[in-house]
Amino acid sequence: MKNTMRWSRVVLFLFALVPAALYGRHIIGGSMTYRCLGNGDYEFTLKVYRDCFCTECAQIDPVATIGIYRCGPTAPCNLGQGSAIATLNIPLTERRNIDRPDYPCLIPPAVCTEEGIYLFRLSNYRLNLPLSIDNSYHITYQRCCRNVTISNIINPGEHGATYTVEITPEAQRLCNSSPEFATLPPTVICANTNLEYDHSAKDREGDQLVYEFCAPFAGGGNDTRFQPLSCTGASPTPGCPPPYSFIPFLPPSTATSPVSGDPPLTIHPQTGLITGKPNRIGQFVVGVCVSEYRNGVLLSRIFRDFQFNVAQCDPKLVADIKEDLKVKDKEYLVNSCGPTEVKFINESTPRSFIRTFDWEFDLNNRKLTSKEWEPSILFPGVGNYSGRLILNKGTECGDTAKIFVSIYPALDADFEYEYDTCVAGPVKFTDKSVSGGKFLTGWSWDFGDKTTSRQQHPEHQYRSPGKIPVTLTVRDTNKCVEKLTKTINYFPVPALLVISPSASEGCAPLKVKFNNLSFPIDSTYKIDWNFGDGGRSKVISPSYTYEDAGIFTVSLDITSPIGCKTDTVFPDLIKVRPSPSAGFMIDPPIASNLTPVINLYDESKGAIRWNWQLSNGRSFTERSPSFSVIDTGRINVRQIVVNSVNCFDTLDKILDIRPEVRYFLPNAFTPNGDSVNDEFKGVGVMAGAKAFNFSIWNRWGEMVYQTDQPNQGWNGRKFNTGIESPPGVYVVLVTYRDPRGNPFELKGFVTLVR
Repeated sequence: MKNTMRWSRVVLFLFALVPAALYGRHIIGGSMTYRCLGNGDYEFTLKVYRDCFCTECAQIDPVATIGIYRCGPTAPCNLGQGSAIATLNIPLTERRNIDRPDYPCLIPPAVCTEEGIYLFRLSNYRLNLPLSIDNSYHITYQRCCRNVTISNIINPGEHGATYTVEITPEAQRLCNSSPEFATLPPTVICANTNLEYDHSAKDREGDQLVYEFCAPFAGGGNDTRFQPLSCTGASPTPGCPPPYSFIPFLPPSTATSPVSGDPPLTIHPQTGLITGKPNRIGQFVVGVCVSEYRNGVLLSRIFRDFQFNVAQCDPKLVADIKEDLKVKDKEYLVNSCGPTEVKFINESTPRSFIRTFDWEFDLNNRKLTSKEWEPSILFPGVGNYSGRLILNKGTECGDTAKIFVSIYPALDADFEYEYDTCVAGPVKFTDKSVSGGKFLTGWSWDFGDKTTSRQQHPEHQYRSPGKIPVTLTVRDTNKCVEKLTKTINYFPVPALLVISPSASEGCAPLKVKFNNLSFPIDSTYKIDWNFGDGGRSKVISPSYTYEDAGIFTVSLDITSPIGCKTDTVFPDLIKVRPSPSAGFMIDPPIASNLTPVINLYDESKGAIRWNWQLSNGRSFTERSPSFSVIDTGRINVRQIVVNSVNCFDTLDKILDIRPEVRYFLPNAFTPNGDSVNDEFKGVGVMAGAKAFNFSIWNRWGEMVYQTDQPNQGWNGRKFNTGIESPPGVYVVLVTYRDPRGNPFELKGFVTLVR
């Protein structure tokens, strides 16, 4: 492939594809050729091209199903798939990626094209094509579908492709072989560049070849539900017989003018050279037909259609420098304010493609050159100069940057400052900058504390001390810019000590946060607080708790890192009032459901009001209230007491109301049927008891009765249904767990009297 394109700009062209169903949107081209081997044996080559960047699209078929038909003047061609004289299932012979074009001076976009090759010989399938005097043989493969992003055909996703060859009677008689395309199709064409692409074919017999753009054949459809293998289905099995319909082009595109341009794409009928200058970015179907003639008689026609991807392309080489101003594309301005020697920073890319780099400057009718990568050029003095950076000089793959240089008089930035070093106040800044130009036009101050100014002689008040960098940037009439940074050692003490306590009065114990609002201070300053009750702190803004009542004077001393001092006394700043002391007793201290009345006895000191709050929602305001409990469990009892100056204190205690179980056993019973003491069982309160077991044993260790119900007893018979037990002493064993799971065991004796 020959390419004489001139490339302008780089834009990455990505080919976005739509997710496909099983029929697959992926086909971007293909062709079929044949070679006669004699005695009716032929070898065929089918090539199918696929966009391998397509996601969720069908792959190249692992097996291509080929239909072979014989039809013409004496045998109709339109009899459908059933008229095939043979159906061949051809496995994929080879699959490979087509390399991107190797353009000398540009970087092609990211395009991936996969080629599938099916090579098959009829004799390998015990098949030959006998000479037919009147009819042609048609060998056909069909497949759906094309990329939906194609720009120059109508409804591209609904059309597939037919790749076929016709072996005419004359070609059979002469054992003719079809032409074969000499080169792979181009995977990408660059927009707005001149194209010369050799699309020629080779012919073994040296026959005359005529080239033309033509409409590609359609084939297959997107019918996957009802007849997926028919002629309208996604994968006709086998490929169908002629006639074939053509792909419909979307105006203004046509089969003979498939890609617009200035000039548009054309193909030379004798050489197959495709030329033009495409000016529309997109994906375009292009069909090329090659007609083979011998002695003026048409022997064969072969077809190849392919998706041409027209994209903006990147130049491989870009001449570039670090500039003060980009005038326009490939033109750069470099300014120097004062120094006449300028170092040029070469930012040309990519370095691997740069073989030579030549700098040329015009210095008052004297030319100065350099072959250094980043030269330093000494200019005669103040003035305007021009030059060039030439990459790969004298080669096709070069690039040039035009350089303008302006040397201006020097601009020196300078300033002074003054302030009271011991007592905080504003810092006065005075600009002392000098320009060799007409005058200064702008000032920009960075005070080092995230504040700025555009005044020439500003004042600034700092709120924080430290070694503060101050930067002045100045500009003059030549648009020269210079900056200077000086460090100010700013460590004065505050002009006024200001504090803000979180509370100035309250009840003991009183916690106060002393917010120090004085400035400038930081952790490098010595801080000394005296809270008036003997307590001290060295923290800038401390918290302190006054435990006792009283009126307290607070003082604050501050010493800066350079020894400046200041202090202030805040008389009677904090007033702490006495607080009452909460206290009470619970009677009984251990309560139960059997002792439901609870008495709360106040033991507080200094209180005049009382508030009792129980966690079960009840509350009282009496000094020593009483109440009855309904449920068992733990209750939090809170006493809040208030004194005459509305200070309060709080005390919490837990009242445990235990679920109590009581169980007693008598020591004798008389089961004689007189309804008096006829049954032996325990008595008591057993609500909430668990795992109850009551058993009675005779003197021989034999169990005579057992129950798990506390309200059931023994009637003197064995297990209450057997024979009467004799009078005497029996052993009683009772076990159970109380409502909180504590185990209990009772052992005793009972006398049975008759």
